[in-house]
Amino acid sequence: MEFVKRRATAKAPAHRFTGDAWFDVVQAGQEPSPMRADLVRFAPGARTHWHSHVLGQTLHVMSGVALVGTRDGTVLEAHPGETVACPPGEEHWHGAPPDRFMEHLAMWEGVWDGTPETDWFEPVAEEQYARPRTTSR
Repeated sequence: MEFVKRRATAKAPAHRFTGDAWFDVVQAGQEPSPMRADLVRFAPGARTHWHSHVLGQTLHVMSGVALVGTRDGTVLEAHPGETVACPPGEEHWHGAPPDRFMEHLAMWEGVWDGTPETDWFEPVAEEQYARPRTTSR
C-alpha cells in the first residue's frame, strides 16, 4: 500500500469545455486497473462539450447542482450525494447551472487496446443547456 502522488489542479481545456472548470486527477488508470477518476469543479454556467465514453461514465455529485444532458433532450438535475450513470457510448454533457458552482467525481474506465476511452464532439448549444430539468426528487 502507498500514497498516490498528487498532481497539480489543472484548468479544463477550452476545446472540450464551455466556461471555466478545473480538475484534480484522483486515479489515472494504471495497469492492472483501467479505472480513472477526476474531481471536477465547474463555475456557474460551465459545462463539458458533448462526449461519450466507450465503457460508460459515472458521475457522483459532491456539491452544488449538476446538470447532465443527453441527445434526446433529457437534462437531469442531480444534487449532492446523488449518482448518475451514463451508459457506454451514450453522448452526453455535464456541468453547472447558470447560478451555482458544482463539483462532481467523474469515474470511467480506460481500455488497454488503444481504443480512445472518450470521444469528444461539439459544444452544447444554449437551447440544449437551458432545457427543462428532471430531478430524482
